[in-house]
Amino acid sequence: MNRFFYTASIRLLAPALLIWMGLRARRAGGQWEVLSGPRFGRYANPAPAHRPVWVHAVSLGETRAAQPLVQALLDDGHTVLLTHMTATGRAEAGRMFGPAVEQGRLVQEWLPYDFPGSVQRFLAHYRPRVGVMIEREIWPNIIATARRKGIPMVLASARFSDNSLRQALRAGKVMREAYESLSAVYAQTLQDAQRLEQAGAVAVRVSGNFKFDVSPPPEEVAHGKAFAAALPRKMLTIASTREGEDELFINAIAQQLKRAAALGNGLRDEVLFCLIPRHPQRFDEAAAMLQKAGIPFTRRSQFAEGDGTAYSNIKACANAMVLLGDSLGEMPRYYAASQIAIVAGSFAPLGGQNLIEACAIGLPVIVGPHTRNFEQAAADAIQEGAALRAPDPESAIQLALQLLDDPQRLARMGEAGAYWVKQHAGAVERVVIGLQEILAQKEKQ
Repeated sequence: MNRFFYTASIRLLAPALLIWMGLRARRAGGQWEVLSGPRFGRYANPAPAHRPVWVHAVSLGETRAAQPLVQALLDDGHTVLLTHMTATGRAEAGRMFGPAVEQGRLVQEWLPYDFPGSVQRFLAHYRPRVGVMIEREIWPNIIATARRKGIPMVLASARFSDNSLRQALRAGKVMREAYESLSAVYAQTLQDAQRLEQAGAVAVRVSGNFKFDVSPPPEEVAHGKAFAAALPRKMLTIASTREGEDELFINAIAQQLKRAAALGNGLRDEVLFCLIPRHPQRFDEAAAMLQKAGIPFTRRSQFAEGDGTAYSNIKACANAMVLLGDSLGEMPRYYAASQIAIVAGSFAPLGGQNLIEACAIGLPVIVGPHTRNFEQAAADAIQEGAALRAPDPESAIQLALQLLDDPQRLARMGEAGAYWVKQHAGAVERVVIGLQEILAQKEKQ
């Protein structure tokens, strides 16, 4: 398929695609503005006075991964245009970069739909000096229009699975031309780089994963550690559960409670489980599941902040077996309050979620069997002794409870994780140097 037929197809399918976006927005909640002017490249506000460096982070995970790159660009004095496709990604970026947004040094915008007119208006309005797509976002009309306008496009912290390669090859000429048009590609691993070259990318180098450069906010870590010190139990966090996993983990917790009651041990007095759904639209659903299972729980949103150092109403957890983490942007706080983390998204065939964040805080990690989105990271963490793999939620919880009774092993795993993350940092610096070279070359032209 060439780009003419690609464009004709998306125009033909536009009504269905917009309905799908609207339904997705309704399920997810938040302000998506699916039919707003910026989604079609129409803007009421003027562009920044200085031509920006454009960074696109499609959703929540990519936004968090892009944080150290965006911060480095801001620290270097660049104006940054940060685009998203989802409301959760946009909200997280607004929280992370609030002062820069207020000062006008960072502008948040929706990525326009990949219609030629929308893309043309977007690029003409903002006139970015260079565009950086995070991880795997490639849109043929955006890439082609940027190339015509002389705007270099870069794919950074790129991950590219076998499935992504098959899809790109099936799409044919339109995707090959898009990958060939990229000025630079910075892959997470050698395997990603090889697959990207097969898809058509030519300027590929291995720079590493941005997630190794994400530093947990010290104030969030301090909040978490204060909570852990006040809590008379150990906390086991089940992080980033996705569709179908909440019920599996809730059932596994219920089984552990029944087993403990039958054996007469004090699990209720020893452990607080913390369950954190990946997406906010499932917070209430998870709460309903816990209630149906008869598991006493409390919600993070019901806590009062108190003095800002420790949760003033720690008693809210006194009669709870589960803390439902129904908040956004507080994952470092949860991890810092925990003794061990089960990183979900990997107990159903969904590809897994980021385990690097937990390791960076020095937290031992357990993952499931499905980690293709973090294939190399999961394998390396296991090899370094920072993580373990379990076949299913019940086995993961049993393993975590066993480790809680072995503080020396927990300490070794935590130290191994922190060291592993430190050894793999530097991807952002490599990409920033590459962007500086691209911008310097453009100035000479």
